[in-house]
Amino acid sequence: MATHHVSLFLPETVAFHKPPSSAARRSSTPPPTADLRRGSSVDLPLRPPSLSILNGPTPPRTPSITDDIFASKPGTDKLLSREPGDPRSLVHSDAHVPDWGVQAIFNQPKSRAGLLPSASILDFAKVHEEVVKEREEARRAATKRISPTSRSSRAGSHDRSYEGKEWTVKPAIQGNGGLTNAVRAVAESDETEIHWIGTIGFPTDTLPQALKEDIHDKMVIDHNSQVIFVSDKDFDGHYAHYCKTILWPIFHYQVPDHPKSKAYADHSWEFYRNVNQAFADKIIDSYKRGDTIWIHDYHLLLVPAMVRQKLPDAKIGFFLHTAFPSSEVFRCLSTRKALLDGMLGANLIAFQTDEYTHHFLQTCSRLLTVETTAEGVQLDDHFVNVTSQPIGLNLRAMDKERKEPEVQEWIDIIQERYKDKKIIVARDKLDNVRGVRQKLLAYELFLNKHPEWREKVVLIQVASSSSEQSGLLSTVSDICTRIDSVHSTLAHQPLIFLKQDIGFSQYMALLTVADVLIISALRDGMNLTAHEYIYCQDGKGWTGREKRHGPLILSEFTGSAAVFGGPQISINPWDYQQHANAIKEALEMGDAEKTARWTKLHKTVTTQTGGHWAHHLSLALDKVYNEHSQRASQSVPRLSVQRLADKYRAAAQRVFVLDYEGTLAPHRTSTGIPLSSPQRVLDALEGLMADARNIVYIMSGREPEELEALFRTLPALGLIAENGCFVREYGGGGRGEAHAEWQQFPDADGVAVWKDQVRGNLGYYGDRLEGSYVEERHCSLLFRYEKAGDQEAAVRFAGEAADQINSACRSMRIHAVPISKAVLIEQMDFSKRSAASRIFDFLRAGAIEAGTVVPEFLLVAGDDREDEVVFEWANGLATNGVVRDVFTVSVGRRNTVACATLTQGATGLLTALQRLGRTGGGGGVEGEYFGRGRGAATSPGE
Repeated sequence: MATHHVSLFLPETVAFHKPPSSAARRSSTPPPTADLRRGSSVDLPLRPPSLSILNGPTPPRTPSITDDIFASKPGTDKLLSREPGDPRSLVHSDAHVPDWGVQAIFNQPKSRAGLLPSASILDFAKVHEEVVKEREEARRAATKRISPTSRSSRAGSHDRSYEGKEWTVKPAIQGNGGLTNAVRAVAESDETEIHWIGTIGFPTDTLPQALKEDIHDKMVIDHNSQVIFVSDKDFDGHYAHYCKTILWPIFHYQVPDHPKSKAYADHSWEFYRNVNQAFADKIIDSYKRGDTIWIHDYHLLLVPAMVRQKLPDAKIGFFLHTAFPSSEVFRCLSTRKALLDGMLGANLIAFQTDEYTHHFLQTCSRLLTVETTAEGVQLDDHFVNVTSQPIGLNLRAMDKERKEPEVQEWIDIIQERYKDKKIIVARDKLDNVRGVRQKLLAYELFLNKHPEWREKVVLIQVASSSSEQSGLLSTVSDICTRIDSVHSTLAHQPLIFLKQDIGFSQYMALLTVADVLIISALRDGMNLTAHEYIYCQDGKGWTGREKRHGPLILSEFTGSAAVFGGPQISINPWDYQQHANAIKEALEMGDAEKTARWTKLHKTVTTQTGGHWAHHLSLALDKVYNEHSQRASQSVPRLSVQRLADKYRAAAQRVFVLDYEGTLAPHRTSTGIPLSSPQRVLDALEGLMADARNIVYIMSGREPEELEALFRTLPALGLIAENGCFVREYGGGGRGEAHAEWQQFPDADGVAVWKDQVRGNLGYYGDRLEGSYVEERHCSLLFRYEKAGDQEAAVRFAGEAADQINSACRSMRIHAVPISKAVLIEQMDFSKRSAASRIFDFLRAGAIEAGTVVPEFLLVAGDDREDEVVFEWANGLATNGVVRDVFTVSVGRRNTVACATLTQGATGLLTALQRLGRTGGGGGVEGEYFGRGRGAATSPGE
């Protein structure tokens, strides 16, 4: 079966060999960052036409911040290697390319999306009516199956300009290079059938329909790629506006704080949803039973749930390549719930590091008020697993690329030009999260504090910029000019600033000859540049072997820092003093220490590879999908009452462990009225207890006193109270005692300590939420809000309270669990499972010691998440052969590990129990039963 990798951009794109018209040729003049002198690849010179950092007049002394040797020679440099479709192809892990729709690479058409309405809150009232009117027009056009007027009037001549033009498929420069390299690594190693789904990487409104169909067919047949064509307006609103203006800054902790920001009243959410729906529709059309679907990155957060709605049994994984922010930052998004719900449509959600995983689970707990565990998110009817696995490099492709003659040529040029100099290398996209400004300020501070280094070191900073970063570019220009003015001499420049990306062979050469690499990102999901640098620092494949094992200066806010651990020189990019000291430390580090640090880093790079990443995630998705399939209510067989009765009759000793609320009787009503004890429940239990061969326990979250009152007519009944914190022995109240003794497992003093702390936390939220109250039990607390007037605020406060308690009180071995209209705070070490296990182990040991029959029949019934742990325990007894006949029964329709279900609810279970009560002989509760004795529920050591 196939694995579908769904990414916004495909690994390949289309190159049009001839400009469609003279006007198009004028509009398609390559930007200064691209050199199209070769048809087979894209050359990126390291020197722009203007020597100024800015595209305006050259400021004083600015020409010295570039270097003539970095101008590409025709035909000697490539952005990516090999040809499209070759699994050995290697691309930039983080290609810095011009913005979508404005680049003129491969003679591709430009965007016809036009401008979106103003997103400033200052203009909201003015544009709101226009937006509503446009959406109504689009809906009417869709109903009539025609295009909106604004689009249909522009069709025609533009479409004809591309008719009959020659085109070929080329490796794309848009997209996620790290993903492409990793997937190609695993495809090459185990010949996995890989299919790609995504867009072609450029605006397509201009293309005629026949050409789109030809491109689609070519990509499907030759490159296993399904092309999604969306309108320029939808894609521009999705990518350039919602993704880049709202999601990207939020995911990287850049929260907007001024009313002119587009994040305040952006109208691009509809476009984001439209593009996500187009992707979901294409996945659904391409899906075959048994296929695996991997959806990648923040551009497609809604797709998993959209696909799940139409393909409920599909195997869906989602991987987020960027960072995931803390809940306090994510909650700033107005569409936060829709985005989380979209992600939770997957079977497995994966992140780069454990930190991002924790942030996601915390966000789900606080914003959705759902139960989260270390393994994932428990929803009403299913479980979503969450994990982390860092992406890595395609080492085989890198080895092949490093052997290219062009790489050696560039190594020789750079070595000769900077002979006897320490070379510091940095490559970043010039935006607000990459930390270029912070890096340059720290480097300036280093030169000011250590003037002895100014003629011995050079920082080569590669920084591509976009049109929207003009303010940052101006600031960086000032810093570069200042460094050049103060520290440059006629013979040496300590800073080479290159305002464009570089070709792949130049990039590999820089990483090879560098003495230090600096990555100062303020936030980054991973940063494979650090991995590539470490791999290139082994000293192999070039003549300058004396330069190797260079130190790595790495921001602590990158995913790579978490993967590497400690061998790198870690920095806080906001701490300029620390940053400057790190540069000095790296330059003066001894060979032995450099080798020791590099060895540890190199081991991580060569083990956490791209192929390992893809293989590990594939295994993890298969595992959780199989678990989910087994637990799905439709996959769990119905309970065979006839088989249950047959096994019941054949057993000499039997044990029943039955949940009360929701299993034997309905939960308390929505108005909070306490449950009474229905006579039918009492009759069914009494029928079972009439047989001396039966041991019956009822488990509940209620207090001991409540359970005693409910079952006062059955004094011999075994009881498990407060979800396993208390146990009353079966038969204890049926031998003449006034009442049976309760065994409490949690330490009373310890309970009092954690209760005091939690009351303070709950009091904070209780004071702010009218109608809420705290229900106190012996060993647990409930923060109830079913009577609160503002339920929206109540849900928010409940999520915050649960998250705060789980974070602050985990060392006390307690946890807070959101349940219906309440938050339950309970002990972690005591559960229904621990109580049932103690009871059963003691009874079985007593039977063995007395030489009587051990239990041969076990029935466990429940309905909610607290009963799942008991099901797991009972199933284990069956698997290990401890009990001959084990029946675990889930009452209801939730996903479960139980071996059988009863969809009729409590009625179905009571009917089955009454049938068993009428089966077999009696004997009364005074009859002998195995393991009888005082303290049957005491600790296992007794």
